[in-house]
Amino acid sequence: MAEEDMSVNPQRAQQLLENVSSVVSRVTAANPSQRPVRIILVSKLKPATDILALHSQPSPQSPLSRETLTHFGENYVQELTEKAGLLPRSIKWHMIGALQSKKAKNLAAHIPNLFSVDSVDSERKAELLDKGRQTFLDAKDSDNADSWYKGRRLDVKVQVNTSGEESKAGVQPGAETTSLCSFILEKCPALHLSGLMTIGAIARSKATTAETENEDFVTLRDERDRVAKELGLKAEDLVLSMGMSSDFEGAIRQGSGEVRIGSTIFGERPPKKDAKVKDEVEEGK
Repeated sequence: MAEEDMSVNPQRAQQLLENVSSVVSRVTAANPSQRPVRIILVSKLKPATDILALHSQPSPQSPLSRETLTHFGENYVQELTEKAGLLPRSIKWHMIGALQSKKAKNLAAHIPNLFSVDSVDSERKAELLDKGRQTFLDAKDSDNADSWYKGRRLDVKVQVNTSGEESKAGVQPGAETTSLCSFILEKCPALHLSGLMTIGAIARSKATTAETENEDFVTLRDERDRVAKELGLKAEDLVLSMGMSSDFEGAIRQGSGEVRIGSTIFGERPPKKDAKVKDEVEEGK
């Protein structure tokens, strides 16, 4: 494939920054206690130029911090791998989609700036991620000398199926969740158990108001508290990753410390077959 233009469209960049700024304002309004809430910018099926537009240093007038424009999430291993190869290593990538066991080891071994895998739902996947990250940690790569990821364990979150939907991945609440968390803590030295993740049922998200709670988010919060107690951890050390474009404000009110925002920032996604990692953009178009 011929090398395609990676220049950034200034108008597109400005629109994306405005969208992120709006999300930051909404996160702040939903979080009166001002506890830390990480925003993952979900760039699934969007071109690398969109990510570059946001990750590049914003103008001095921008209220956005660099950290807000650092964490990006992808759903597909191939797309994440391609984008990671094109974009700066200062980006902190999150794998948030379903992960096949056969792709886990290479993912952890070959993307130095992979910050977190948020969809771990089996001991086998955890084991392979651990082996892959250990391979990376053992490598003598001079490029890592002053990098933020040098010697860093890979963050992982256990995905919990709080809605009970067969279409959703994740371990079941209760013994399965505790067992997998314990396995990661005891058997995976190259991994850091950073929290729990869930995707709430769409119907429950739509039915939730500012005065009511989403049962799926209640379940994850209860799971976090129970796991922390049973494994001798501090609950505040296990982040709750819950909430997306349609329900992140309610999730934050219920204790979420990490939200995954895609279409609200980047717009509607194209069909997967039409998506391009590298999208030719004319300056000023």
